[in-house]
Amino acid sequence: MDSLITAAARALASGDVLGALKRVALREDAAALALRGIAMAQLGDLVRAKALLKSAARAFGPREAVARARCVVAEAEIALVSRDLGWPVKALDGARKVLEAHGDRVNSAHAGNIAVRRLVLIGRLDEAEQAMAALDPAPLPPPLRAAHELVAAGIAIRRLRTDAARAALDRAGLAARHADMPVLTAEVEAAARVLDLPAARLVSPGGERPLLLAEVEALFASGTLVVDACRHVVRAAGAVVPLASRPVLFALARALAEAWPADVARGALIARAFRGKHADESHRARLRVEIGRLRAELAGLAEVSATKRGFALSPRGGGKVAVLAPLVEGPHAAVLALLADGEAWSSSALAIALGASPRTVQRALDTLAGEGRVRSLGRGRARRWMSPPLSSFPTILLLPGPLPSD
Repeated sequence: MDSLITAAARALASGDVLGALKRVALREDAAALALRGIAMAQLGDLVRAKALLKSAARAFGPREAVARARCVVAEAEIALVSRDLGWPVKALDGARKVLEAHGDRVNSAHAGNIAVRRLVLIGRLDEAEQAMAALDPAPLPPPLRAAHELVAAGIAIRRLRTDAARAALDRAGLAARHADMPVLTAEVEAAARVLDLPAARLVSPGGERPLLLAEVEALFASGTLVVDACRHVVRAAGAVVPLASRPVLFALARALAEAWPADVARGALIARAFRGKHADESHRARLRVEIGRLRAELAGLAEVSATKRGFALSPRGGGKVAVLAPLVEGPHAAVLALLADGEAWSSSALAIALGASPRTVQRALDTLAGEGRVRSLGRGRARRWMSPPLSSFPTILLLPGPLPSD
C-alpha cells in the first residue's frame, strides 16, 4: 500500500474526510475507490458511496479477499444507515468470516457490530443480545468502540434498563472523546437525550401525564397492574398477558383500566370494543362472551366483576391499576414512530421492521402522505419516505421488541 493510500486511510480514521479525498480524488485503483466510497458515505452521499465500493470490490484481485471483505462491510454499513434492510445479510456474515480467518479482528468485530445494529433496528432483541455477548470489543479503536456502546445502550433502552443504558452511553461518550470526532460526540449526546424525553403517557381517571423511560421502568417494577398500550399486553409483578392478537379483549381491558376503580357501562364497553353505536341483544351477548374470555386471560392478575350497569376491574391483592399509552396514537402510529428518527426509509424496510406486509405499509404511507404527515423522495425502487421531526413524538424505543418478561 503506497504512502498516499496510507495517509488517506489515516485521515479517514481521524475524521478528516476532505483530507482523505484530496489524496485519492483523482485515482481509480481499487484501494482509492474504496477510500473514496467510505469518504463519500461520511459526507452523506450514500448512493455514490455504494457505487464506489462496488467498483472497488470488483477491482480488487482474487488474492485480495480481505480488501473485498472490507468493502462488503462498508457496503453493509451504508445499507444500514440508508435503511436498506433487504441488503443480503449472508454477504456480511461471509465477509466477517473472511476477516476473522485472516486475523483482521478490528473489521471482523465491526462487521459483527453492524449485524447487531440491524437486529436491534428490526426489534429482534433476543438475537441481538446473543450476538452482542459473542462480540469482543477489545480490538475496536475508539470510534468503533463508541458505536459498539451505542448499540449496547440501544438494547438496554429497549429492554427498559435505564441504568445500564446510561452506563453504556457514558462509555460511548468517553470513547467518542478519545476519538476526537465532534460528529461522533454529537451522536452520543443525541442518543443520551432520549433518556430525558417523554416516552409514553400514564392515563388515569384523574387525567394523564407523560412519563420518562426511567418512570416507565419504575412503573413496571412497582407491582401495579399495567395495561400497556405500547405493546398491547397486561402486566403485573413480572407476569405478562399478551393481547396483541386479541384486539377486542385488549380494548375491553383498557376501557376497564381507564375507569378504575369505577365500573364501565355495558353500552360504553360495546362502543369501545365492537364500535357499535346502538347496543342490541346480540351485542350484549357477545360482550358477555368476550368478558368471560378476558376473565380467563387475566385470572392470575385481576378479576373482572359484573355491576348493576356494567363491569369493573379489580387487581389481585388490592393493588393499583394504570394505563400506559403512546404519546401519539392512531392507525399508523408505528410507521410514524419509525420515520421520526429522521432517516429516509424504503417501504420494504418499514415492512421488515414492523413485521407487516409491504402492501399494508404502502397503504399506510399513501394515507399519511395524503395527510401531509410524511413525504417521499425519489421514484421506483429508489423511493424513500421521511417524516419531519415532531415535538413530543414518542421515541421508537418503546415500539419494537419485547421486554425480558414478554
